[in-house]
Amino acid sequence: MPRRSYDQYCALARALDTVGDRWTLLIVRELLGGVRRYTDLHADLPGVSTDMLASRLKDMERDALVTRRRLAPPGAAFVYELTARGRALLPALTALADWGAPALDEKRPTDAVRAHWFALPLITRLGDHFARDVDVVDIALDGGEFHVLLTDADGPRYADGPAERPDLRLRMDTATCTDLAHDRLSLAQGIESGRIVVTLP
Repeated sequence: MPRRSYDQYCALARALDTVGDRWTLLIVRELLGGVRRYTDLHADLPGVSTDMLASRLKDMERDALVTRRRLAPPGAAFVYELTARGRALLPALTALADWGAPALDEKRPTDAVRAHWFALPLITRLGDHFARDVDVVDIALDGGEFHVLLTDADGPRYADGPAERPDLRLRMDTATCTDLAHDRLSLAQGIESGRIVVTLP
């Protein structure tokens, strides 16, 4: 399928030519967490059809945002991962998450939620709080667990589940994480109030 374009000599228009389609940035959000199989992506993108997901992934391969490769046996499944160009979208996604934060008031009955969706807004806040003193932070919510790598060679990133060797663990409920991620609560305030429990491994 030919690439659609705004046909405008403008950096923003060129960027939107590549990432402006529905689902593209949410696929990037998922792949910022690391290598994913198609079935994993589909499970964590509720509402996307299989045809739409396949089409978007092909577009993203064409635009050099993702690569697809086969795992070695016994896995032998195809997986998708971001290229350096795809990973470079992290600041843009973080900024969009910050911009969208005021719209996160009450959770609607139809809203899906995954714990790792909080990683993007937390990366900046954790990095600012810990500076260079902490590399890996486990975050346990009532809906799941993920970890953030603040000083990875490719830039900060997150991954599902607990880290093998975290520097520390933060436990909080989803409401606290929402407040922290969207600057209604600082990490220091959350710890002092007991809403965030810090443990060392």
